[in-house]
Amino acid sequence: MNIPDISTLSIGDTGPPQCPPHIPDDIMNSSDRYMVKLQNYAKSIPYSVEPNSKMQQMLDFILLRIAQSVEAKDYDPGLLQWDSMLTYWCMLKYPIPKEKRIALIKIYFNICTTPGMPNHIVAACADGVQVLARSKKKLSIEDMRLPWLPIYKILSKDLFLTRRQFEISQTSWYMGYIAENIRRFFHPAAIDEMLSTFLPMMNGTSLNSILASQYYMLTFLPLSHPQSYLPMLFRVWESINSYMFDDRMLQFLARLSEIHVDPTVSDPHRIQDIPDDARSEEEGRPNWPKDDLEAKWRWSGLFSDVGIFSETEWNFIMAKCMASMEIPLADAGSLTTGPNADGQATFEMNRLPKPNWRIASLARIFVYSMAPDGLPGPASTAPTPQFTPLASGASTPLPQQQNGGLGDYLSSPLGKGNRLKTKTYLAGCKALDSLAKLIASTESFFHPTNSGSWTSDLSAFIKYLVYDFNKRWYEEQQPDCKTPTHRRLTKEIKRELVKCLRTVTLLAMFSQDTTTISNIQSCMKSMSIMEPDLVLHPILERAVPALEALVETHRTIAVIKALGAVAPAMVCRHVYYPGAKHLIPILDLLLPGIDLNDPPKTFCTTSFISEIAQYIKFGELAHPGVAMGDGVDLSRPASKELPVLEMEQFPEGVEPGSEQQLSNEEEDAILRDTAGTFADWVAAFLRRVILLFENLPEEGPNGTAGGATEVQLVDSVSGAFSQICIHLSEPLYDMVLGLVYDYATQNVRSNAVRAIHQLVECVANANPAKTLDRFLPFCERSIRTELEHGASSLRITSSHSTPLPSDATLHWNLAILRGAMYNDGRVTLKYSDRLISLFKLLNEKTFSKRGYSSSGKLLSSTLLTLSHTYPLENKFVNPDEWDSEEFKANHHKYWGKLYHPEDVKLTWHVPNTEEIDFVLRIFREVIEPILDKLHGLLEPGIVRDEVWRNDFCRHLSFVRNAFSGIPTLAKEVLTPEELRATMESSDILFEIPEMIATIEPLKSGFALSDPADPRHQYITSLRRKFGEFLHKASVSLQQQGEENTVDAVHGLLRSIRTFLLEYGDSRDSYYLQSERYVTEQNIARHYAGQKVWPRALYVRRARLYHAARLRWNSIERRRGTLENLLIDDVTQWSMWNYATVRESSQALLESLCNTFDGVRRRCLPALYKALEPGTEDDRMKGALWTLNLSVFAKYASGQPTLAAEFIKKLFACQDNEKASIQDCVASLSETCMSNFGEPCHVVYDIENDDLGAAAHALKSLVPVSAQEDDVTTKCRKQRLDRVSRMDQAVSQTTEILLEIANNPHTHWRYAIVAVRLLRSLLRRDVPFTPDHVRYLFDKTFDSNASMRYYSQRAVMKISRFIKLRSLAKGPVDLALEQNHNPLRKKVPTQDYTRESTERALRDYRTPLDLGRAQQEPLIRDKISSGWLVCGNTSDYFLAPHSTKSTFQPWNAGSDDAVSTIRAIATDAAFWKKLSTHYATENSSDVILQDNLCCVKSIFQLLDDEPLEVLKPIVEELLQDKDKNKQRAAAEFLAGIIAGSKHWPTESQVKLWKWFTPMMDTIFNQKSNESLSVWSSFFEHVFYNKDPRRLQPIVDRIIGEFETVDFNGESTFEIIQVLCFFRAFYEQLGIKFTPWVEDVLKRCWAELKCEHEDVLAYFSEIFAFCGKVMWRPNPSLLTPETFVRECRTLPEFADIMGSRGVFYEERVAELVKRFPEWRKERLPGVRAFQSTYDRVGILVCKWLFQLIHDTNAGSAFDCILPLMPELIRFTEVNDNDELAYRSKLLMVRMCGVIIPRQFIDPLLDEIFTAITSFPSWKVRLKILPLVQVFYFRQSFLISDKKLVEMIEVICRCLDDEVVEVREMAATTLSGILRLSPRRSIIALKDRFVRLIKNVKLPQDRKSPAYGIALRQLHAAILGVCALIDSYPYTIERWMPELLTNVLAEHTYDPMADAKQIPISTTVRKCASTFRKTHQDTWHEDSKKFTEEQLAALSTLLSGSSYCKSIIRVARLANIMIYSDLSCPTSNPLPDVVYEYLECN
Repeated sequence: MNIPDISTLSIGDTGPPQCPPHIPDDIMNSSDRYMVKLQNYAKSIPYSVEPNSKMQQMLDFILLRIAQSVEAKDYDPGLLQWDSMLTYWCMLKYPIPKEKRIALIKIYFNICTTPGMPNHIVAACADGVQVLARSKKKLSIEDMRLPWLPIYKILSKDLFLTRRQFEISQTSWYMGYIAENIRRFFHPAAIDEMLSTFLPMMNGTSLNSILASQYYMLTFLPLSHPQSYLPMLFRVWESINSYMFDDRMLQFLARLSEIHVDPTVSDPHRIQDIPDDARSEEEGRPNWPKDDLEAKWRWSGLFSDVGIFSETEWNFIMAKCMASMEIPLADAGSLTTGPNADGQATFEMNRLPKPNWRIASLARIFVYSMAPDGLPGPASTAPTPQFTPLASGASTPLPQQQNGGLGDYLSSPLGKGNRLKTKTYLAGCKALDSLAKLIASTESFFHPTNSGSWTSDLSAFIKYLVYDFNKRWYEEQQPDCKTPTHRRLTKEIKRELVKCLRTVTLLAMFSQDTTTISNIQSCMKSMSIMEPDLVLHPILERAVPALEALVETHRTIAVIKALGAVAPAMVCRHVYYPGAKHLIPILDLLLPGIDLNDPPKTFCTTSFISEIAQYIKFGELAHPGVAMGDGVDLSRPASKELPVLEMEQFPEGVEPGSEQQLSNEEEDAILRDTAGTFADWVAAFLRRVILLFENLPEEGPNGTAGGATEVQLVDSVSGAFSQICIHLSEPLYDMVLGLVYDYATQNVRSNAVRAIHQLVECVANANPAKTLDRFLPFCERSIRTELEHGASSLRITSSHSTPLPSDATLHWNLAILRGAMYNDGRVTLKYSDRLISLFKLLNEKTFSKRGYSSSGKLLSSTLLTLSHTYPLENKFVNPDEWDSEEFKANHHKYWGKLYHPEDVKLTWHVPNTEEIDFVLRIFREVIEPILDKLHGLLEPGIVRDEVWRNDFCRHLSFVRNAFSGIPTLAKEVLTPEELRATMESSDILFEIPEMIATIEPLKSGFALSDPADPRHQYITSLRRKFGEFLHKASVSLQQQGEENTVDAVHGLLRSIRTFLLEYGDSRDSYYLQSERYVTEQNIARHYAGQKVWPRALYVRRARLYHAARLRWNSIERRRGTLENLLIDDVTQWSMWNYATVRESSQALLESLCNTFDGVRRRCLPALYKALEPGTEDDRMKGALWTLNLSVFAKYASGQPTLAAEFIKKLFACQDNEKASIQDCVASLSETCMSNFGEPCHVVYDIENDDLGAAAHALKSLVPVSAQEDDVTTKCRKQRLDRVSRMDQAVSQTTEILLEIANNPHTHWRYAIVAVRLLRSLLRRDVPFTPDHVRYLFDKTFDSNASMRYYSQRAVMKISRFIKLRSLAKGPVDLALEQNHNPLRKKVPTQDYTRESTERALRDYRTPLDLGRAQQEPLIRDKISSGWLVCGNTSDYFLAPHSTKSTFQPWNAGSDDAVSTIRAIATDAAFWKKLSTHYATENSSDVILQDNLCCVKSIFQLLDDEPLEVLKPIVEELLQDKDKNKQRAAAEFLAGIIAGSKHWPTESQVKLWKWFTPMMDTIFNQKSNESLSVWSSFFEHVFYNKDPRRLQPIVDRIIGEFETVDFNGESTFEIIQVLCFFRAFYEQLGIKFTPWVEDVLKRCWAELKCEHEDVLAYFSEIFAFCGKVMWRPNPSLLTPETFVRECRTLPEFADIMGSRGVFYEERVAELVKRFPEWRKERLPGVRAFQSTYDRVGILVCKWLFQLIHDTNAGSAFDCILPLMPELIRFTEVNDNDELAYRSKLLMVRMCGVIIPRQFIDPLLDEIFTAITSFPSWKVRLKILPLVQVFYFRQSFLISDKKLVEMIEVICRCLDDEVVEVREMAATTLSGILRLSPRRSIIALKDRFVRLIKNVKLPQDRKSPAYGIALRQLHAAILGVCALIDSYPYTIERWMPELLTNVLAEHTYDPMADAKQIPISTTVRKCASTFRKTHQDTWHEDSKKFTEEQLAALSTLLSGSSYCKSIIRVARLANIMIYSDLSCPTSNPLPDVVYEYLECN
């Protein structure tokens, strides 16, 4: 149904002046900030709003109900009901008083932190907290504090799951979400305690613990006072290699950077001033001494070297930034080390809220670290500015040929000489300087030819940069800005930033990646607001050739998008005054963009036109002194005096890409002249639009021409034209109206009926009176003529029919008239008689589907414009301004005007009495008779043939369209009786009426709101009559039930939808308006935090506010008897025979459920009835798919009291064997199981005192009457009753499921569903029934694998909950699943020294004294603290009693369940059946965790009782060599051992006595297949265990390791021992420490081992041992000491212990022995057997693993001493593996951020290798490494080292081997891009001098000739490297190098082409130059003189290229400023074709 979009309705003729609505005094007279906002909203709508006092009473009532629901613990539905009402109330924009806001936040916060609160309630309250607390202006920490500990307790308990937990909830996410949103209310005095809590848990050997500890710190620590802990965070960060860690850290630093531009935030004195009144019971307030932080003078903030960061910290962030861009060099994945290390983290970390994208975080860090904090360098004039030139006084020394070779000359020092005393920075800003360096280094990766996944990241980075910069810039313009004046951004910083980003933006704008293009558009828009003159002109220069179709299509589209992005610079005079003169030439060039054959280009063009059309008026401008309209031809050609932008050269002081400054008067003069061509352009645009419409495909049955693309094309073109029409001057409008009228009346196009409707709509939108006066007489006449001659006379009702050609004229004119009706209703009044006559005629004469549908839409449009309330216009200025003479004469000065909200004046259409009477007259004279005819059609005895069906459909279409046109005519008024009846049949079950939310109707612009008004009564009664007819028709058609009634049924359903749903905001949907408002706001936004907006946005905002009030009145709808009958009808249709009808009905039913309360409850019985056996298939299918709708499935299965019946009906469906039915059932089952959670009502037993206090506080803020206390009591009583009913229902559901599941006739598919549901029904708060337990245990050995899977998990859950109920101390423990094991003891930490923790670790190697362990807690399974710092306590366990069970007897309520389990588990048959399935073949090579956990669960419950019956089965399995039998035995054994942890010690001794002999069998396995099985067995048994619990296994594994012969013949035996040993040490982790030295000694002694596999295990052992021996080095292991020493120790102090000193002696030994082994190395093919090669590969593997781990930084202590040897490995030519691994290692090491102290030594080793290694192949391999190293670590390399690097590479230019020379040149060009400018000048002079000094001897055969030629080649390569290092810019020295130096050597001779290819080098450089500069040649060519350009042409192989490009460039610049209103009419100049031929 194509109904007009009212949301875009706006009229030019505003009708009679409107009286402004009355605004209540308490809103009008308030000066409060938020009341002023409300005033603006109230002024924006055409009716008065309610007084604030009344709305506050309503708020008080809502808050009272929230408080009462909390007191009564009626969380669902009571709290959720009133929370939703609060959400609706907030839509009305009334302010919430601060004290009530605080009380609400505290209630929601305490609900979220109440243990056991259902997740859907937590979700609602978390959103409530976020919405109420997000505004920093409304609330600060001075107003409210909140405790942090309650969130942390729940989060830390839920985050990591135990092995037997499988229910993954959203709890962790919600807790993290809440913490992030309220952290600013955590008291800063809690920082020390938070650190005491979070730091001890960090363990460097476990990435999970590192990431969890980091998450807690970065989420909870208050951001206001980070000075105490920020250095600590940096120290930790520098020692961890992890991308996940980086992401969170960057997000945190971005937030800090932004907050702390205000120095007062971090003032320590604030801590004492903030009341500390929100402590939890367990919260302490340690206050650590912070003497080192005390300021001597007044607090001045956290500012340091760069922003709030020290220079060292900043360089580290920059290195991370470089890595974050993820730019892959040809370096074999050097960036993968961090992501590789992250593989150690488990999935739980992904359950937390994701950090912000690191790219956005980095951009924010840059922007908020910018300040004028350095000495400014000279302003940049290059397109991309250089970063700081180094303070180097380098001078080029003369060649000293006699004292040294050419290499010495080339590498002579660049960095010596006089140094400037101070370093300068770009615009005096250090952060900007770093940014310029970053952009310069990544510049080439923006280019489309070098694009990839990184391009979107880079483009997003610059987008966020300028967005955040603009945000900060405008914040600092505000009077209340708190950034110190001397720290604010300056104009110089702003300008240099734009210059820095401009080149890369212009490069990337031609990308073909949509994400990149979108980012670049956003970036350009922000930059055009910042510095429009720098951005607009380069884009205009690129626009002309692209729009002239000289380039590829995608470039044209890219240019149009770019123009759209910088549109504000052309049309907003306040943004850039000179920009306006470019608009009309650009519009002329864009006309060909309207092209049906190129939809993407058309979309871009119309988008651009729409963008600019909403900011300007299309109309001529009066010249000064010439009155408008005096006959002067204003469209005369441009004056000869017009300034044309000269592109040859620039006046002094004008930058490239800018233009000479003209005065505003001169700019206006140019604009006045060009504005005269507006008329020509508008006419040409309209002709293009009409041409496009004429070429559309023929319209299909649905009335659209072509596919979705064509529809979107028509919409986009119409949208642009509509914007133009709205902003046309009067003469231009008349011209356009005439053109449209002429076309519409002289043509009929059957393919453009929809299009002509939209075209006429556009002109009607702008001036309804003129449009209707022109079109209505003609259309009426044509329609009558057509109908008289038989148009639409063929009876057709099918929606799939194609319109007849003979009806085209009728449809054309109906479409035109409907478009013309899109107007102010008052304009139609004078045509009322003619319209009514026409409507009657159309009803009588239109018989075809298209005819009567179009007629109905015309009627609907007419009624909508008459009865609806909508804005009349949305021009870019207020109506009074538009009509003023000043505006008409000088409208160009107003272009792009922005308004404050209080300055906007809106005019609305509000239906007046005449319009309402006309509406009612239409209903009386047209609709009522038709409705009578419809009633007549249902009379008995009427023949229901095709004629009847046609009459039914067409009459119903008229009536339906009429009622759809009056959604806001009559307000629906509910009587108290109707309200009561609705509540009684509500979907909300077992709730008191007071807690079911109801609304009080508010004013919202209904035309008839008084039910006593006869007009209201008439339309209401007629509507009722319509509804009664619909029910009667529905019953009648269902009885008829023929196929040929389908069209009638579809019409009936659409009518029911109209009757029930077309009301209130159905046409002005609040959510749709909200979405559009946000979209338009984003498009109109110039910068974040913008306060002034285009007027059109305020019109949209007013529509949104009006829609919100309509939405309020649509929340509660009448559901009386008639509505119920229609709902029943729709339910029946949803189960009808025809699928199309079912689908329509189901969609309608879903909408009804969302609109009316009680629909679901009403529909379920009918749907269930259709599921009974014997129902026909289609009907059953319809019922199943209806139930599968989320609204029904969630209700029927999620409500415990309804679930029993639902399950019965669902399982009864198995009688129908039809496949499609069973598919429906399967789908419905899955939908329901997602809503079927564990029933748990423990939350009602928890008393949260803080929540009670918060509810009491809220109640004290609202008036409470005496009877309200009764409501709370009544509500509590009802809640108790409801919970009781739900418990009974759950029991009943369980019984039903057990009955079904135990029924032998139940199909296996249904049995699986039953098991899953029974598993879900296991409850922690109610004991299990024996039957329930027995069934689930029986299914653990079912033949179906899925049944076994779910049953085993159910067994684990049973065991967990029995244990939980026995060991929990109360409901809180039950809710948090918190056990209090009687053997667990918290041992206070007495000694905080490192020796103490090491002593505790050494104890793991000493076997346990059981007697002592039973008295004293000695057993420690998990090391929860002590690696970084120690916590106050540690968890230890006692050994169990010798004979007495630790846990038995279990909780009394579980006796029956435990007895049942005992009976089952002590029966050998159970284990035999279980073992059969465990031992069946499957795809697993390791033991299955579910299997062992199931066994563990049983043995944990029953101790060793079942062991005797299981022993023989396990022994039998173990003897069988089959892999599957071995796996089953391992699973049983692992389960028994895990379950025996707390058995009485005597039972444990017996177990070990039985198991120990079995280890012989395990270790004697000779099968590769079972190796992984038993390895996984050892992994599981050692997981989180104190090794002393497993002493026999430990002894055996250690014994085997110590005795195995690593050089033995059987490799398998060695590998088996090492494999088991690896499982042992990996699971122990840091607990393996006491064995480390012995193990290393054993392995080190076997370095010469001959087995490669063994050495691979050794490399893993070395890497692991290094990691577990990593220890931080605070002087005391207390959080306080660690944090303080991180602040106070020098930067190079290794407090984190991340240096790899552990291997220092062993590495020194390797360094010493490698030369010996190298001498002994075997030659040739036996080389790989040499010790040198074996140990070399071992070292490479070891170090490779190390740099891919979290402690990668420690690798460099090992790498540095071994570096010479690693380099030697690369030149080994007879062992490819060694060479490959060594090179890979060195490349990958570059991807790790190298500790600062290693940078210089590593470079020295590399330089030494380059300069001193004899093999040229080494140099060839190492040179690229230098480039990678430099690119990855550039921000950490000192200036001195950089100069040395250049010197070393320059030396290689003179290498004897040409490949080395060329590689050196490539490396040099990459490094020079980021080098100091002075170094480059020095090198340039050096290379040029060398070229001039080299004289080639005449005799080519003489040795001197070859030497001289090599010297020349070296210098040429150096020059080429200089040129290549600036791929997209032209430096001042470059033209001379290209034309005076290189061009002379284009055809140089060669001694040997393979050796010294000089001319090839020159040509290659020229080719690269041509490729990289072709996009910007119009700019770059200006840097060359005519003579230089001629020489360059020769260099570039042919003279035509440059000359043609220059001519085209000049032509392009002239064309921009010429009158090109019809550019396609003339042929292009010849030079353009020359250019095309050349390229």
